[in-house]
Amino acid sequence: MIELLILFELNKTVLTMYGVSKEIRGDFSVLTTPSYGTIKPALRRLEKGGFVRTQKSISEGGRPSTYYSITKDGVNELKRLLMEEPLENPIQFLPMAMIKLACADMLTKDEQLILFKALKTKAESIIIDTKNLMTFKDLSFYPKMVFENLICEYNNFITLLEGFENACTR
Repeated sequence: MIELLILFELNKTVLTMYGVSKEIRGDFSVLTTPSYGTIKPALRRLEKGGFVRTQKSISEGGRPSTYYSITKDGVNELKRLLMEEPLENPIQFLPMAMIKLACADMLTKDEQLILFKALKTKAESIIIDTKNLMTFKDLSFYPKMVFENLICEYNNFITLLEGFENACTR
């Protein structure tokens, strides 16, 4: 996920590590707030993979700064990460799906439709699994309410996706 966020931000502009962190927090703070300890090694991995290039320079104050920019391969990697199959772990699925949706405008309309369909299919699967769990387990009040709320959340998410699909096909 961190690589996707970094590449998304670098796709907009050249940034320092501090700038990458600031932009991610500004755009995605309601979904995630990665630390420098997460961003720095991810930038190294992206650079090693040829997805990001660095340029070192001296700031006006005389301090060395490293600027990161996305490469053509990095743009392709960003698209690949966006189109990657949804996560199997339901607890990670929704935040990651929301991040992908927030980045979807960099995809073509056809790619967006494929993304929306894949996310919708996974959300529907989670609803079915949750309903099955509720059917075959004798749940007490609190777990039952939590699972009913989860079903409602995923139904709302599906409605959001259907709205995006409709907007895409107009």
